[in-house]
Amino acid sequence: MQKINRNVVLALLSLTSLVFLLFQLCYYKFYLSQKVRGGARCPAPGSVSLRSANGAAFSKVRGSQSGQDSTRWIFNAKLVFLSTVKQHVVRKFLGLISSHNIPVYLIDPLILGLVDKDIEQIRSSPDGPRPECKYFCAPRDFTTFALLDKTWKHEVGLFRTAEKMGFQWLKIINKDPRLDGMDDLSGMEIPLHYIFKLASHAIHLVVFYERSGNFLWHGPLRLKQHMDRKFVPFRKLHFGRYPGAYEKPELLLVSIDDLKVQIPKNPSSFLEEMSHSRFLECRYREARAFFQLYPDDTSLDAVEFRKKAKSLLHLAALTLNNLGVKFWLSSGTCLGWYRQCNVIPHSKDVDLGIFIRDYKADIIPAFQKAGLPLKHKFGKVEDSLELSFQGEDDVKLDIFFFYEEDDHIWNGGTQAKSGKKFKYLFPKFTLCWTEFVELKVHVPCETLQYVEANYGPEWKVPVKTWDWKSSPFNVQDNGVWPIDEWDNVIQIY
Repeated sequence: MQKINRNVVLALLSLTSLVFLLFQLCYYKFYLSQKVRGGARCPAPGSVSLRSANGAAFSKVRGSQSGQDSTRWIFNAKLVFLSTVKQHVVRKFLGLISSHNIPVYLIDPLILGLVDKDIEQIRSSPDGPRPECKYFCAPRDFTTFALLDKTWKHEVGLFRTAEKMGFQWLKIINKDPRLDGMDDLSGMEIPLHYIFKLASHAIHLVVFYERSGNFLWHGPLRLKQHMDRKFVPFRKLHFGRYPGAYEKPELLLVSIDDLKVQIPKNPSSFLEEMSHSRFLECRYREARAFFQLYPDDTSLDAVEFRKKAKSLLHLAALTLNNLGVKFWLSSGTCLGWYRQCNVIPHSKDVDLGIFIRDYKADIIPAFQKAGLPLKHKFGKVEDSLELSFQGEDDVKLDIFFFYEEDDHIWNGGTQAKSGKKFKYLFPKFTLCWTEFVELKVHVPCETLQYVEANYGPEWKVPVKTWDWKSSPFNVQDNGVWPIDEWDNVIQIY
C-alpha cells in the first residue's frame, strides 16, 4: 500500500510540474511579446510553436535572437518551477515535524547568510519582510535543519507519516562517543543524521547531542555499505564531513517566505562558529592500549594533582573565554590528552598556547582578579612572551605565546639566571575542538605532528625526568637577552 501511495504522489507531482511549466512558458511569452509590440495569447493546448507578436516563429537555430529568447523562457520557467518545489518540500517537512511536536531549527548556511542581511527587517516584522519567495527558493539541492536529541524520541511514527506524505527517508547511525571510556569501548549506536527527500529536493536533519562540557555536538555522516550513495549529493552537505562542536544557541521564531521557522538569534555568530566547529574525539582505544603498557598512576598524590589541574584548567578557560582570547592545550597537557585522555600526573602544571596576535593586555589583571597571581613574565610581546600563574598549592599555569612565520610556528623560552633564549619550532597547524576533563577546549587539529615536533618519535613512552632547555625535540638556541633589557623581559614575582 505504501508503494502504491508513493507512486500516486509522484505521478501527481509530475502532472503538476508539466502544467506549471506550460503556465510559465505562456507567462514569459506574453511578457516578451508585450516588449516587441502588441499583445499575445497563450497557445492553445497541444500547440508546439512559439510566435512573437508579428507572427514570426521563434527559431531554434543557434545564434538567432528569437531562439535565445525561447531558450531563456524555458530556462527561467524551470528555475521558477524548481524554486517552487523547494519551498513546497520545506513547507511539507515543517508540517510533518509540527504534527509530531518536534522542535527543529534552521541551520542551513546559505539561507542563514541571506537572512542575516535582512535580520533587522525580519525581526521587526512578525509576518516576514516580503511576500515573494527569497530565502527557501535560493538555488540548492537540500535544506538543513537541526534537532536536539533530548527533545524527541519517537521516530517510528514520524517515518510512517513521512512515507504517507510521499517522503523517502534515510537514517545514519553510529556509535555514541559519550559512552566510550577506558573500561568500555563498545558504545551503543545513536542516530546522527536523517535525510528526507521529496521530488528533487531533500531535507538534511542534523541531530545535536549535549556533551558533559556543556556544549552541543554532532557526529560525522558515514554511510554504511548497504546504503544508496546516490540518494542525495552527500558531498555537498554542509554538515557531516567532520564532527562539530557548538555553543547552545538562543533561538528566534521568525516568518520567512511565509513560513514560521526557528533560527539562531544571531545568524552571523552561528555562521562564524560553523566555520571553526571541527571536533576531535579523544582516542580512548589508543589510551587504553597505553595504560596496558604503562599502568596508570592511581596514587593519592596523582589523584589530588589531577583534581587541582582540572580545576585550574576550568578557571583558565573561563577567564580567557570571558576576554575573547582563543587558546589551546599545549606541551604536556596536549600530550596527556592525545596519549592517555587525561592529565599526566607527574607534569605538575597546566600548559596553554595562544597566538601572539590574540594577546590582550587584560590577560594578566584578569587572572589576578580570578585569584591566580603572576609567578613570572618572560620575554615581551614582540619576542618570546610567556606567562606563568600560581594555582592551588604547587600547581602552576603556563601560557606560551606562539609566533607565525612563513613556513612554521614557534614559541620562546627564557632562562632567568643567564638571560639565554630558546625557540621551539612547530609545523603550521589549525585548531579543532575537543572535550577534556569535562571542558570544551581547542587542540591542534594536526595533533600528531604537533606532539611529534615537541616530543619526538618516542612520544608514546612516558618520561618523568624532563629538562625544558634540552629535552624537547624541537628546541633551538635563540641567543641571549641584552642585559639592559633584563628588567623588562625577566620578571619574577
